[in-house]
Amino acid sequence: MFEEKVTISEGTKYPLNGMLTIPNGDNHQFPAVVLVQGSGPSNMDAKVGNNTPFKDIADGLTEKGIAVPRYDKRTFVYGKVMKNDVSMSVKEETIEDAIHAVNLLRKHPKIDQNKIFIIGHSFGGMLAPRIDAEGGDFAGIIIMAGSPRKLEEIMMSQNETLINSLNKFLRWIAKKQVAAFSKKFENLYTMTDDEAKAKKLFGGVRAYYFKEMGDHPASEYLTKLEKPIFILQGEKDFQATIKDDFESYKEILYHKENVTYKLYPNLNHLFMPSVYGEIMKVKKEYSVPQKVDKQVIEDIADWILAN
Repeated sequence: MFEEKVTISEGTKYPLNGMLTIPNGDNHQFPAVVLVQGSGPSNMDAKVGNNTPFKDIADGLTEKGIAVPRYDKRTFVYGKVMKNDVSMSVKEETIEDAIHAVNLLRKHPKIDQNKIFIIGHSFGGMLAPRIDAEGGDFAGIIIMAGSPRKLEEIMMSQNETLINSLNKFLRWIAKKQVAAFSKKFENLYTMTDDEAKAKKLFGGVRAYYFKEMGDHPASEYLTKLEKPIFILQGEKDFQATIKDDFESYKEILYHKENVTYKLYPNLNHLFMPSVYGEIMKVKKEYSVPQKVDKQVIEDIADWILAN
């Protein structure tokens, strides 16, 4: 295995540092997989607390004969500049760079052009079908701990979970805060784009960010897909749930034979062993240094090599 420094989105306003890991082997072209991070600013290793899941996945897959580029997320490097852009959407935040990454792979002499896949984790998994449709044109799609729901639905659902874990008095206070939070999303889809761009929700994020993403639901792309899809989830994931997310994928794709599903016992949102298993202890959960489960990496490698 060797590592090659790359620049994703080179020649644009937002060039990003990246690393391409390539298996050993002369005169040989390898399958490859583009990694797409979850929500929020994130470095190329998708570092969360003391864990680096994308480095684990890249190293593990490369050992299995699969090349893997990973790169800093645009908001991780240029977040201060981008927060002033009222038109910012997931397209600028995530989609464009993922397409630049696959285009870089298509020009690389060591990559098999017909065997380039995508792994979207969490928020990245939500966007993976859209990235494919808008220019990724992958050989297959892998969704790790993703969701077919709208982003605001997930946020409100996580708030509800938090409320239910509180004592009676705190629950009463939190319910008022959550009611105020959910009110911000009222009339989201009846606003014009200009109205949505003018409306701040929280932390400088505009209503347009949610509206634009919600106007492109994952289900719309998934139902049209004929290429292979692999959907993975940890049973102890408290951010994406079996009932609302994993099972929802099955409902949307019930008529398709091109989909593989796998649940992993005792694994959390990062596909690492569950420590506390509670959303209230999310920071403590990810402060424990661990590695992505080897079985997960083996299953992904086997699926890629079989497709």
